[in-house]
Amino acid sequence: MNISVVIPLLNEKESLLELTDSLNDVMKSYNFSYEIIFIDDGSSDNSWDIIEELSSKSDTIKG
Repeated sequence: MNISVVIPLLNEKESLLELTDSLNDVMKSYNFSYEIIFIDDGSSDNSWDIIEELSSKSDTIKG
C-alpha cells in the first residue's frame, strides 16, 4: 500500500524527531510503502533545519 502522510507544522522542533520515529516505526511494522511530507508554516524555531536534515538522510521524508 502506498501512503503519503502530510503534516503541517508550526514551531514543532521539540516533537519532530519523536513524531518521525513513531511514524517510521508504524509504517515499517505494516510493511507500507510511504512518504512523510512536512509542511512548515513559517516556524520561527529551527523546525525547517530539522526537516532538511531528516530529508537528507531518508528518501521517505520530504519537506
